[in-house]
Amino acid sequence: MLPAEICRSPVSVYLHPLGEPTDGFVKVRDRHIAECNLNSAERSEATKRDAKFYLSRFTSERPATGRLKPQGTRKADVGVNLGNLYLPARAIDQSPVFVQGLDKKTFVDRTSEPLHIALVKIRDPQSITDCTLRQVSLTLVQLSRLGMTSVVVVDCDIYEDGMTFDIRQLAMQQADRVAAAIEIHDRHGARRLDTVLESAGTDEEFLSAVQVRSDTRVTNRDLLLNLLRKGEIPVVAPVAFTLRNQTLVLLPADEAILALTREFAGLKPQLNPDLDPDTVAENVKSMQKEVSLDKIILLDPLGGIPASSKADRSHVFINLEQEYDSIQSDLSSSVSNGEGAHELRGEKGSLSATKDATSHSFAEMKIHSRNLALFRNSLALLPPSSSGLLASPTMAAHSTQRLETSPVLEVGTRRQRNPLIHNLLTDKPVFSPSLPPRRTQQLPVSGRDIDVRESRGIDVLPTTMIKRGMPVTMIPDPQIRPWVPPSPINPSIQFADPRIDFVRLFHLIEDSFGRKLNVPHYLSRIKDRIAGIIVAGEYEGCAVVTWESPAHDPWRMVPYLDKLAVLKRSQGAGGIADVIFTAMVRTCLPGGLCWRSRKSNPANKWYFERAKGFRNLPDSDWTIFWTREDVEDKDGDWPLRDYES
Repeated sequence: MLPAEICRSPVSVYLHPLGEPTDGFVKVRDRHIAECNLNSAERSEATKRDAKFYLSRFTSERPATGRLKPQGTRKADVGVNLGNLYLPARAIDQSPVFVQGLDKKTFVDRTSEPLHIALVKIRDPQSITDCTLRQVSLTLVQLSRLGMTSVVVVDCDIYEDGMTFDIRQLAMQQADRVAAAIEIHDRHGARRLDTVLESAGTDEEFLSAVQVRSDTRVTNRDLLLNLLRKGEIPVVAPVAFTLRNQTLVLLPADEAILALTREFAGLKPQLNPDLDPDTVAENVKSMQKEVSLDKIILLDPLGGIPASSKADRSHVFINLEQEYDSIQSDLSSSVSNGEGAHELRGEKGSLSATKDATSHSFAEMKIHSRNLALFRNSLALLPPSSSGLLASPTMAAHSTQRLETSPVLEVGTRRQRNPLIHNLLTDKPVFSPSLPPRRTQQLPVSGRDIDVRESRGIDVLPTTMIKRGMPVTMIPDPQIRPWVPPSPINPSIQFADPRIDFVRLFHLIEDSFGRKLNVPHYLSRIKDRIAGIIVAGEYEGCAVVTWESPAHDPWRMVPYLDKLAVLKRSQGAGGIADVIFTAMVRTCLPGGLCWRSRKSNPANKWYFERAKGFRNLPDSDWTIFWTREDVEDKDGDWPLRDYES
């Protein structure tokens, strides 16, 4: 039977007498659900750039998956109604994006695209209710109709509980359960696979979280691709045949994920040394043209990655190149300090910091650490454009759920945004990571989800998006030399510093602003006043922060964002400006800084969301912004007078 939430909806008149969904029901239901999700994405983060990204990447003509051929600005039919995503809309035009100058990029129509795949791991599926699982399956089906087909791996994850029954049988049962839930929503259906993996290791059952090895490989690539081309969703049980005697053994689900990642990336764990290198290269290139593994998605009852140092206690976005080591260290220290036995989100109180709670927290932190390691290992094999998403099954099921009815207004609030569909359309996290914590409206966990798992003491955290990302270089390193005003014993850094590539830095600034920089004048103006420089990646973005003196007090030094620049080709995508801004305000200058911008600057909408205050300067074309907490808009308050002058 269908979930009660769907059955009670107005479209239930399209139900088959036996309870199976008819084509009419599916069509109306998908229009009802997808329009809500995509309009919600429009109102928040989706922009014209996002629409171009989605159209250019996921809408090539392929009959087997029903994908569309874009037709200008007309709405396309993928089997899921996309609302007004491709039509001119004020909400899209006004969505804040860090852009400097006009966007001159044009749509590129790709007529030959590989299969776009999301590799999905569902952890602890046996704890997910049938209703939630059906709604998660509906989300996976909608992703397929939007151009990205899923390959699902189930992870029963019970080896730490000391259970003695046949875990292999349980894994296959849960794979069948997931496949059956998918078939409710899609005529192409799903198929359980337990013969696509092979292991060269021992015949022992792997009942612990071992390091991922390279001796597991995919043996039936053609079967996988044939299913995907027909629109079927493969559901893989983490079992493999051994090469020694062809016995079936259980694998860690993470090892199965890595084996599938290597296969879809065109990387073989073992190569024949007698093969010609050119032939090997051609074979790899050919396999990569067949498949594009765009997303690694983990559906975990724990939700996203926790961060004890943040107000919302969770990471919205993780740049692995910059943050992996520090986050793993944070997870380890949270366990050693007894953290994690904190309040359970919901209505029924909190957990006390008892021995049992602390022990349970240790198990949770190990899972979070393992999830993060899986993202690092898998995304390292994929192009930089690929990304990961970590969410709870309940969040992934939000395509059909409403928020609780308001007791005051007695009306239902708008539907919760589905993070999987939102991420496919925008390639962004649900919330920008550079927003102040007080402005990130975390989606609540449903009461039903809390009731199901409360006895296990699980604290469900919001969704986390993960990218391999890029390194972020802060000069000087604030952990070694804090960004403080210059003095005889702490002189300002100079552009001649060997850590700075002067030529690339100024090329980046000129490319971002679209005009030539008067370099001699600029160097003279900021000489001996540079607080620090932040560089993202290979000079794809930068921030130059200086110390400025207010007119009323020339001896004071105020931190000032002099330049924030991102290469034209990277503006509005990849989150480069977010990464730089976050490093600047949270790591380098947590006490606050200010900057100014012309009132006509198209980036101002982006600034307004991230600043803690602003003022339009009288008799000028400038707006001043700041991130300091204690700046009040009243006469006589010295921080505000510093900024205005």
